[in-house]
Amino acid sequence: MDLEDTLLMMPGPVSVAPRVLRAMSKPMINHRSAEFAGIYTDCRGILADVFQTKNDIFLLSGSGTAGMEAAVGSVAGSGDKVIAIENGKFGERFKDLAALYAEVVPLEFEWGLPVDLEKVKEKLEEGAKAITLVHNETSAGIMNPAAKIGKLAKKYDALFIMDGVTSLGGDEVKVDEWGVDIAIVGSQKCFAAPPGMAAVSVSEKAFEAINGMKKRLYYNDLKAYKKSGDKPRPETPYTPAIPLFYALQEALHIVNEEGMEARIKRHRTFSEAVRAAAGALNIEMFPQLNEYSQYSNTITALKSPAGIDGEDIKNDMKKRGVIIAGGQERLKSKIFRIGSMGNVTARDVLSTIQQLEIVLHKHGYIDSVGAGTEAATRVIDRL
Repeated sequence: MDLEDTLLMMPGPVSVAPRVLRAMSKPMINHRSAEFAGIYTDCRGILADVFQTKNDIFLLSGSGTAGMEAAVGSVAGSGDKVIAIENGKFGERFKDLAALYAEVVPLEFEWGLPVDLEKVKEKLEEGAKAITLVHNETSAGIMNPAAKIGKLAKKYDALFIMDGVTSLGGDEVKVDEWGVDIAIVGSQKCFAAPPGMAAVSVSEKAFEAINGMKKRLYYNDLKAYKKSGDKPRPETPYTPAIPLFYALQEALHIVNEEGMEARIKRHRTFSEAVRAAAGALNIEMFPQLNEYSQYSNTITALKSPAGIDGEDIKNDMKKRGVIIAGGQERLKSKIFRIGSMGNVTARDVLSTIQQLEIVLHKHGYIDSVGAGTEAATRVIDRL
């Protein structure tokens, strides 16, 4: 397989722009220098606009999961209750992380089913220090109602910790308006930077909780990031991955140049195009929605057609130079997922649909090709 000609259409990592790759080749600098402080400050400023927050933002050398652990491990300890909402793999991960530090109150829904807000309210009424939510659950292709849950968390005085790993930078996220106390994003998703960086925003309320905690974490301690970030020359508490900072800064400049309004519109249009193609090919969407949930605008989760294993679709697409994702754990073989995040283009989306049609035709699911591509094209032409 020629990696340079492979099309990544999965929920991260995504394709990285050549200028971002070139940025990584710049010489090393002193991570305690004014030069590094300038990069850090620039990144934090752009991220504040993307997060739509006035809260502090910190950059961790680690994946989105590092940010998730920093969030729960910094605010919750023995005797604290954390409600963990789960309707997919990453909600489960939040639950498992929280269980390492606090008493978890699981609020589990079948993967791909919507969150029941009445059940959230019932759990919050019983009391909890924090509640966790995955905003955009890529394992199931469902967007959860963050604004509604933030409102409930505020009403019952619980910290709201939100995984925005696959929504920030690609869809509308309003951290301050939604009352998100800690929000997390990963570099390799909608920002289209290499993997290995996490950004975390932290509210004053969250810092009150953090300051009241006995030290639980070391490398991912948000109190340490606050101390270093507040210096006249901002820095990270420990040695940062400098080439990844170079890359993220350049990727964020690309985000700025496109503008978030245009970027969100592009992500939404391309995901709608994939859904339109699926409808034309008689492929069912996997997630089930209620009045508060939506389909993800950065990944589309589709049921495997009758008689076809989702893993076979994924593997056949790979042979044709397009990398999509299959189902995770209990969803393996039952679904396949097509990403539309990052710097994806209309040509990328249409090429993916064309190859999918060829694969489905090979398996005898459709008699001819073209209907899916035509449906997707009609949507994209509105962009």
